[in-house]
Amino acid sequence: MIIAELTAFHVRIPLRRPIRHASHTRTENDTLVVRCRLSTGEVGWGEGLPRPYVTGESIDDCLAILRQTDFRSQLDARLPSLQTAVEVLKNLRLETDGAGRRDCFGNSVRAAVELSVLDAVARFEGVPLSRVTEVAGETAIQKSRDRVQYSTAIMSVKPLKRRMQALAYRLYGFRHCKLKVGAEGIDDTAVVRDARRWMGQGTDLRIDANEAWRCEELEAKLTPLIPFHISSVEQPVPHSDVEGLAKCRERLDVPVMLDESLCSPADGQRAIDDGTCDLFNIRLSKCGGFLNSLRLAAMAQRAGLGYQLGCLVGETGILSAAGRHFATSVADIRWVEGSFDRYLVRDALTEEDLTFGRAGNAPALAGPGLGVRVLTSRVRSIARREIPLIG
Repeated sequence: MIIAELTAFHVRIPLRRPIRHASHTRTENDTLVVRCRLSTGEVGWGEGLPRPYVTGESIDDCLAILRQTDFRSQLDARLPSLQTAVEVLKNLRLETDGAGRRDCFGNSVRAAVELSVLDAVARFEGVPLSRVTEVAGETAIQKSRDRVQYSTAIMSVKPLKRRMQALAYRLYGFRHCKLKVGAEGIDDTAVVRDARRWMGQGTDLRIDANEAWRCEELEAKLTPLIPFHISSVEQPVPHSDVEGLAKCRERLDVPVMLDESLCSPADGQRAIDDGTCDLFNIRLSKCGGFLNSLRLAAMAQRAGLGYQLGCLVGETGILSAAGRHFATSVADIRWVEGSFDRYLVRDALTEEDLTFGRAGNAPALAGPGLGVRVLTSRVRSIARREIPLIG
């Protein structure tokens, strides 16, 4: 069994509504989708969402990396098993021309290619993608479960709308909620106060500043929010200032989570060594795929840190499915984000609707590979560009 075809697609996915936070306002996604066909006929899919303000890569960067990288010589080996595929993919080298860039440059390409190959090989073996957690050898973080409970998020800047959202989420049964803070002209104390009031004392609330603040003002920004019992603050300062968190963390009464500063195993090791955080936000595309994400979870666990599984706005069913497999096979995940599919994405790429149900609950995916059927005709119909990589 070898890879007979590997094809990349640039697809533009419109969102159902604009999503705004302190770093960016998004109305659509330039998404990288990769299709892998094995010589035995099985087809696998992968997805990556480039974010220039996170990993430094645009969709054009991704397409350049794809054209420059010799996938044929690296993936031409026989792939008789999922174990072999994992080992081959661990050694995949991308030609990034990324001098002076962070080592996460190209991560969305790595994630999309890796997931497509793992999906195809898992389908060949007749096992779900979650089996990769066992095959990859990170035994300390393995834990199989038959369901997952997702967190929700409040992003609206309009007071009436965010109060209505909070009440609706409470009635729907959500137990965990992320609040976006730090946007210019918005009263963060009012945002948190409204959420606490309308979602109730039993809801776990955390905040995400998306690099909006500076270390020297962090204590002053957080102090008014502490009475509302927030569970963590995500990426409070820009990546360029992240080293300063090592000193100011000891004065804070809330755990610090890294996101934009946590994009690779090297970032994770640096955060552990420097003491800049209490939690990792692991996102499959941002962190370079399923395998790197497993490494980061294992690193955090060994260091006594917590971690959540995050998502990127506008993920299609491909990444939603991959995230579901991660969430149902990895132990000790503090919070799980994702599967917002029909609430955010206009053009569904999968036949199945993976949107979470009441209270954020969703079942594990038991079918082979990703366990979903990707609509090839729809991918091709909305593709801006199609690039053959192998075959």
